[in-house]
Amino acid sequence: MKSLGSIRRSFAPWSDPAAKPYIVFENVTKRFGDFTAVNDLSLSIFEREFFALLGASGCGKSTLLRMLAGFDEPTSGRILLDGQDLRGIPPYKRPVNMMFQSYALFPHMTVENNIAFGLKQEGMAKADIEKRVADMLKLVKLEQFAKRKPHQLSGGQRQRVALARSVAKRPKVLLLDEPLGALDKKLREETQFELMDLQQELGLTFVVVTHDQEEAMTMADRIAILDKGEVMQVATPTEVYEAPASRFVAGFVGNVNMFEGKVASRDAGSARISGGNGLTIKTENAGDASAGSDVVFAIRPEKIKVSSKKPADAEANVAEGEIYDIAYLGDMTVYHVRLADGQVVKASSLNAVRISEDPLSWNDRAWISFRPDAGVVLTR
Repeated sequence: MKSLGSIRRSFAPWSDPAAKPYIVFENVTKRFGDFTAVNDLSLSIFEREFFALLGASGCGKSTLLRMLAGFDEPTSGRILLDGQDLRGIPPYKRPVNMMFQSYALFPHMTVENNIAFGLKQEGMAKADIEKRVADMLKLVKLEQFAKRKPHQLSGGQRQRVALARSVAKRPKVLLLDEPLGALDKKLREETQFELMDLQQELGLTFVVVTHDQEEAMTMADRIAILDKGEVMQVATPTEVYEAPASRFVAGFVGNVNMFEGKVASRDAGSARISGGNGLTIKTENAGDASAGSDVVFAIRPEKIKVSSKKPADAEANVAEGEIYDIAYLGDMTVYHVRLADGQVVKASSLNAVRISEDPLSWNDRAWISFRPDAGVVLTR
């Protein structure tokens, strides 16, 4: 069996029919007055999974997190954690902890006292608190900052303190609401990997809310893409990117080119599609498209090759156009190629060598081409 892309780890309980989900949203609806934030949503999350809720503002992802934490109750439906219905159980009695984007650290307390706060509230013995705090400081690599106060720390360090405080009580589930939103780009990228390593080390179930596609793709084992309170697709990052379930998902995650067309013929998993510009598309990923149906062929920019000459013996998956724009990004170059009917196709090329053998410039005539397995047919 061929893989769609790189596999980060073999962990995949969702593919085992006998595996029991750890968290279950069962036909959950949440209304605020006349506004429906979550609409009859069902979703399963497995133990030890790093799960991301991804979507634009107002899609319902934070509402889901708040209902799981106990800050809001569903209007209808059930939320189960390890088989237990959470309805009516207050937040402080749920085996979950939530880390907010603002971190919500106590400014008058030292780092170690911030971490210890929840443990003291639970009445843990002083010696046990000291050991647990020491373990948490070591875990987030902040031992030398134990006596400092939040204002004496960088944004990344405050984020680690909030994380240490969140996991100090050893919850079964850690909920993270836009946890890296306050960090700069470079620190955010570094912290993503630290969170992944920490989740693996602790063996906890992480549920993260984010609007950042790259963040979700980097950290999560699976991603639920939400829109208007409904789930559009639940899949691994690779599946979401390489095999989107709909036009919405294809357009929401990453960059994509979409060609409208009609299925001229079907043969097993392959299809021949007649598109605009006289473009004929031959694809090996026809999905459930039937002959004669109107479809969209979606393909990512990095799967399209741009050249000054027509590829030899090309009778499909090739079209001529004009270089409309070029963006040199260092590691790659992005071309915008305008086809005969005005559609602009985006193609990206990795700058693997310092000198191009086929230089292209603005207003040059150029050919785009792609392999039969490079894109996917979408019927919805």
